Amino acid sequence: MGVNGAHPDLFLVEDLLSDGERAVRDRVRAFCDREVRPIINDHWERAQFPFDVLPGLAELGIIGGTIDGYGCPGLSPLACGLVAHELARCDGSLATFYGVQSGLAMTSIATLGSESQRARWLPAMAALETIGAFALTEPDHGSDVVGLETRAEADGEGYRLYGAKRWIGNASFADIVIVWARDESGHVGAFVVERGTPGFTAELITGKTAKRASWQAEVRLDGAHVPANNRLPGAESFEDATSVLTTCRPAVAWGALGHAVAAYEAAVRHAGEREQFGRPLAGAQLVQYRLAKMLADVTAMQLICLRMAQLQAEGKLTPPMASMAKMFNAARARTVVSDARDLLGGNGILLEHDVARHHADMEAVVTVEGSDSVQALILGREITGIPAFS
Repeated sequence: MGVNGAHPDLFLVEDLLSDGERAVRDRVRAFCDREVRPIINDHWERAQFPFDVLPGLAELGIIGGTIDGYGCPGLSPLACGLVAHELARCDGSLATFYGVQSGLAMTSIATLGSESQRARWLPAMAALETIGAFALTEPDHGSDVVGLETRAEADGEGYRLYGAKRWIGNASFADIVIVWARDESGHVGAFVVERGTPGFTAELITGKTAKRASWQAEVRLDGAHVPANNRLPGAESFEDATSVLTTCRPAVAWGALGHAVAAYEAAVRHAGEREQFGRPLAGAQLVQYRLAKMLADVTAMQLICLRMAQLQAEGKLTPPMASMAKMFNAARARTVVSDARDLLGGNGILLEHDVARHHADMEAVVTVEGSDSVQALILGREITGIPAFS
C-alpha cells in the first residue's frame, strides 16, 4: 500500500481477474508472507536453498501450471502468471525453482513426452516428490545455444551422453534432468537422466551475486547411460526446445514484474515513513517524480503481462511476443529496482529492507532465458525478415 493507500494497479487490472485466479494469487501471497519472507534473507545471504518451504509450496496446488491432468492444476495462463509474479515479488530464488520445475522440466515432459512418460513422471513432479531440471545451456553456448555440442551415442540399449552443461537450475539435487543433445544423425533430442546415473555429475556454482538462494550447477556427462524409453519422442529438433522456451518465457516477464512491484512498494513505504529536513521524503518533488515514473513502468509491465496471458490462452502467443515481453519487462524492472534502491539511501543495500535482494536478483533476470540483446534480435528478425544472429 502507498502513503495514501495507493496500490500499484493504477489501471485496475485486478478487476479483470476471475475469482479463481484471484484465489490462486492470494493463496500464493499468503504462503510467501507466512513461510518464505521470515527466512529468505538469511538463506539468500548464506546461499542456501530453502528446502524447508517445499512441502508448503507443494500443498498450494500450483506445480505444473497450465498442464492439465496427471496431478497438475491446469491453471489459466493468467493464474500461472500471477503465481510467477507473487513468487518473484517475495523472492527470485524460489521463483527460479518454480520456473524450472513447473515450467521448463514439466513442460518438456508434458508437451514432448509420450503418454507413458507423462504418467510416469508428472504426478510425482506435481507433488514435488520428484524434482526436475532442464539442461540446455552449455559452457561455450549460451546465447548461441543452437550450436550445442553435447552428444548422444546409441549403445544398443539406449544412449550414452557426453558433454557439459552450465547454469542448470536444480541439477545438483534433482531426481531427473532433461538433457538436450545431438544424436549421431545430428538431430537434437531430449534425454531424461535419472539421479545416481554413473557418468553424470553436477557441481554447484558458487560465488554468485544474484539469486544466491537458487542453486545452479555445472553438469558433466561422461558416458551417462540413458535407457531408450527415457528419450522424449516429441523432441526431434532445436525448434522443439524453442517451443518449450517460448511457453515458459512469459513466466520470466511476470517474474520481472514481481521484482518491480516489490521494489516499488518498498520505495513508497520508505518515502512515507522516512523524514528528512523536517518532512517525509514523500513530500519532495523529485521523490514524487521518481515514484510516478516507477508506477508508470509497473503499469506498462502489468498490461503487457495481461495481454500476453490472454494471447497464450487463445493459443496465439508467438516467440516474438514472448521475447518482447521478456525484453521490455526485464529492462523496466531493472530500472524500477535501481530507483528504489537509490530512494532508500543506505537502507537500500541492507537485506532487511528487501530491495537489495531484488536489485541483485534482477541482474540474473535480464540474462536468464535469453539476454536483452538476444530478445531484440528475435524481434529484429520479425520486423525485418532478416536474421542477424551472427
